[in-house]
This record gives sequence, structure tokens and C-alpha cells, in this order.
Amino acid sequence: MSMVEQSLGQLARSIPGATQVFHEFELDFCCGGKKSLAEAAAQRSLDPATIEARLMALAQNPSQETDWSQASPAELVDHILSRYHEVHRQQLPELIRLALKVEQVHADSPDCPAGLADHLRTMQQELESHMQKEEQVLFPMLARGHGAMATMPIMVMRMEHDDHGVALERLLALTNNVTLPRAACNTWRALYLGIRQFKEDLMAHIHLENNILFDNAAARAQA
Repeated sequence: MSMVEQSLGQLARSIPGATQVFHEFELDFCCGGKKSLAEAAAQRSLDPATIEARLMALAQNPSQETDWSQASPAELVDHILSRYHEVHRQQLPELIRLALKVEQVHADSPDCPAGLADHLRTMQQELESHMQKEEQVLFPMLARGHGAMATMPIMVMRMEHDDHGVALERLLALTNNVTLPRAACNTWRALYLGIRQFKEDLMAHIHLENNILFDNAAARAQA
């Protein structure tokens, strides 16, 4: 099967560094990971051959990123907890603080991201609830190798991941695709830099769960 026929999730899973390429072309490899490269590229009016060439170069010269598809469930869970769950808990309060300041100071500007702080608060609440369910119920099951018992919790988490994807789309809409106005102050710049990092982290987080942790659990359950 050629790369353009493979799903974004498969490519992100099998080629270390592919996720950065997908970020550059604004392709959703986490919640939209089931779409083929050809389908995803067509939806954004992109040339799939150009993206395929980048991926082929990566495959021939692999990056030094850890290949988490080869990790045990317990190792991957530990990584997700430290690299993403704890990081999101640090990111969102600061983003909310910065957004409130930008909205207060620049309320009269047509570029002001009105409603951004409220949206970030909603994302924080929904993400915290989601992470607690993973930490208290699903992750302990998977770390102990009980993937066969986790079918329903995994289904629920995948649905909530889709909700996070919708929330990310709203975040991009509120910030004009995280595009700074020409006269942006330092606070505004810090806010959008942080939002860009949060977006990339959340997408990588969902990718590791949907396309590796959950898929591997399903494969083990069927074996």
C-alpha cells in the first residue's frame, strides 16, 4: 500500500517525525487519523505527492524521536502522564490568564479574540475531567495488560477525543488560526505562542492514545 493510501494515523504511528510534517500542512492526524493521506490532502487542496515525498525522506532518514509503538502499555502510559497530562495542567491556567489580559486591554481592537478565555476555561474543565477518567480507570487497566476489559472505556475516550478536536477547531477560529495582528503586544505574542504549543501537544497526546495505546490494546485483545 502506498503512503497516500495509508491513514494519517498509520503514518504518524510508523514514521517518527511524521507528526511535525502533518502540523506544517495542517493535517489532523489525531482525531482525523482514520482518513487516508490522499483524502486529507484533497480536503485541504494540497498535493499528496509533496507530502508523501517529505514522509519518504523521513522514513529513509529516521528522526531520533522515540518509537512509542514499540513501548509496553505501562511505559507509554507513564510517558503520557508526565509529558502531556501534567503539562496540560500547567499550560491552561497560564493561557487563561494571558487571554483575560489580552481581552481586557485590547477589547476595542477588531482583532481581539473575544471569548477566548471562556473557551480555554471550558477546554480546561473538559480536559481535566477526561484525564481524571483515564488516570483513575482506563490507564491502570491498560498498564496491567487488561486491554480486553477496556473496550467500552476506550470507546468513550475516543469520543471525548473527538470533542477535544472540535474544541481545537473553535480555538483556531477564535485566534484566526493563531495568527498575530501586526501590532500585537508582548502578552498577545506570549499567548499565541503558548496556544500553538498547546495545540501541538494536545494533538500529539491524542495521537499516542488513539493510534498507539488504544489500537495496540485492541490488537492484543483480538490476538
